[in-house]
Amino acid sequence: MTDSYKHKGQRKKLIKELRAKGISNENVLEAMERVPRHYFMESGFEQFAYKDQAFPIAKGQTISQPYTVAYQTELLDPRKHEKILEIGTGSGYQTAVLLEMGAKVYSIERYRDLYLRAKSILGEMGYQPYLFYGDGYAGQPTFAPYDKILVTAGASEVPSDLLDQLKNGGSMVIPVGDHLGQQMKVVEKSQEGEITEHNRGSFIFVPLIPGKDTNNNKS
Repeated sequence: MTDSYKHKGQRKKLIKELRAKGISNENVLEAMERVPRHYFMESGFEQFAYKDQAFPIAKGQTISQPYTVAYQTELLDPRKHEKILEIGTGSGYQTAVLLEMGAKVYSIERYRDLYLRAKSILGEMGYQPYLFYGDGYAGQPTFAPYDKILVTAGASEVPSDLLDQLKNGGSMVIPVGDHLGQQMKVVEKSQEGEITEHNRGSFIFVPLIPGKDTNNNKS
């Protein structure tokens, strides 16, 4: 893994672009400037790493557009030492951003190949998340409750199991809709356990699929 001056310069340019697009949380921007996004992409596609666009990875999934990562992270507003449940590890890039912000991250991936690859890359980078191969809809009740939950795939509804695992006073950021697009929702749980939802814009994510994938053939 090499993070050259060229890569760092490309990240600075990307951060400037994200700031121009309205991302204002400096903690988010600084974390993203520190994380080498090209580590999470195949070496042959490195030239696309710092363009503000999503890019395909294995299993029909994507590494999210940097703006989307920044926007979701800004909405979540992670703080140091908070327990955060991430649904959809994917490439591991969003996981790294959360870890860089000092959060304690528990992340679930339904595709075993992606889980193993993210585990390897994040480990090589020196990060220590808690990674699980499993069903994102079911969450990870063993370590609940969580201060915050981040869902990185489009759900048809807010999963009840995830609401149950969110602590009172916590919040969840989740895209909800169908294959045509989703509304980014910020779901807040009051200290009394009451739920409120706020829409924060339209996006298109790969779908959140119940269960874990048991077909381990690479695609």
